[in-house]
Amino acid sequence: MPHSTSPSPALSEVYDVAVIGGGINGVGIAADASGRGLSVFLCEKDDLASHTSSASSKLIHGGLRYLEHHEFRLVREALAEREVLLAKAPHIVKPMRFVLPHRPHLRPAWMIRAGLFLYDHLGKREKLPGSRSVRFGADSALKPEITRGFEYSDCWVDDARLVVLNAMAAREKGAHIHTRTRCVNARRIKGLWHVHLEREDGTLFSVHAKALVNAAGPWVAKFIRDDLKLDSPYGIRLIQGSHLIVPRLYDGEQAHILQNEDQRIVFTIPYMDRFTIIGTTDREYTGNPNKVDITDAEADYILKVVNAHFKKQLSREDVVHSYSGVRPLCNDESDNPSAITRDYTLSLTGSAEEAPMLSVFGGKLTTYRKLAESAMAQLRPFFSQMRDSWTAKATLPGGESMTTPQALASELQAKAPWLPQAIAARWAITYGARSWRLLEGAQGLSDLGQAIGGGLYTREVDYLCDQEWATTAEDILWRRTKLGLFTTEAEQAELAAYLGKRATSRHSTEAA
Repeated sequence: MPHSTSPSPALSEVYDVAVIGGGINGVGIAADASGRGLSVFLCEKDDLASHTSSASSKLIHGGLRYLEHHEFRLVREALAEREVLLAKAPHIVKPMRFVLPHRPHLRPAWMIRAGLFLYDHLGKREKLPGSRSVRFGADSALKPEITRGFEYSDCWVDDARLVVLNAMAAREKGAHIHTRTRCVNARRIKGLWHVHLEREDGTLFSVHAKALVNAAGPWVAKFIRDDLKLDSPYGIRLIQGSHLIVPRLYDGEQAHILQNEDQRIVFTIPYMDRFTIIGTTDREYTGNPNKVDITDAEADYILKVVNAHFKKQLSREDVVHSYSGVRPLCNDESDNPSAITRDYTLSLTGSAEEAPMLSVFGGKLTTYRKLAESAMAQLRPFFSQMRDSWTAKATLPGGESMTTPQALASELQAKAPWLPQAIAARWAITYGARSWRLLEGAQGLSDLGQAIGGGLYTREVDYLCDQEWATTAEDILWRRTKLGLFTTEAEQAELAAYLGKRATSRHSTEAA
């Protein structure tokens, strides 16, 4: 049986749209299409957000450095999306100030000021404050020789949760979401796509669709060539980006954007109160996208940039965790990995008599919603019943009737005084208004079930399995909650054992 949140919905005879890929672009398109009245099927070969979409720098940003590559359209669109996403998901998206230390030998002050002026004015900005110059005193975490810099606004996001929430939004509009389900092949037959699929347990099934959306990310071109036996209209270049997580590097909630001699930049970003994320790198990747690991050279590169800026010096021993992913960028023949466009390209193929296929090349987390709107515009001629765009003003699950996560955490504790403050705060920034579902009928901590560790109880685990497609300890600890950073190996093994028992019990019930 495919994992789902309830007894498996009956598969439609013919879907309007079948989406291949459960990363941010796939789920964004599925949500948008479902809300326009189209019937949607989405499959993902692994877990939602298990590759590129959970390995980002976790920023909703215009991309200050893209201005140097004259990507004005992309930057303008991304800047405008910051405030749209802040309103859509106030629990998982938050404003953040970025400090840019000035190093005169790398970029002159006038160039940075001009870039920040553009950044402040290219896109609509109502809530986020503008940029300003700053001076660093003796109490600064930066080295004494760095005395001035600049500060500007962008936003932070829980990237994997952004994917899950869009998948939930799609499901709540009627979409059928199947994780751990691989598209083996698809063929056009008599004006329809016949899509053949394989579940994790090896069972096979098929669906039909009027249109196919290929949002397979790093596998987008490979899917066209190997599984569809067609020619890919564009090539993909895989660019590896790696990040380190270290104990909190400095006080305060501001991020830093550090310039390096090679013209690249590295971010330091406050994370989960106790940590700092540092990254990212840019290197061409030619290996298997399923198996991306940080290299020693990347770790050394990141540490060298940070140590050039901060008084506190870091070594490999300070690294608590690292993660890596590949960004599938549309091949624009650039010699420099950092200069390859981060913009997206949509390719619609199929003659007038054939079922259409829309393939997504490139793109970035920040502009996923606009990419989905563009995808719908391309598919509109094939669906006369398609309704108008709707996602700009609609909140994502958990964002309903929310003010701030801090206010919600206080409300949760007022309703349940026995709930520890740390859990209330974490639930508020993870589930938003859906946190109330975790409290339903609970009169005390014992009603939350078995304590796994790190503030995780089995009631929350059950919720994640039933409502958010989680099946493994990794799904829960690293993508849904980030509690992998706060739990021991023994606690993680205990969670895996609980999930194993839960799966066995479910299969027994289904067999009966």
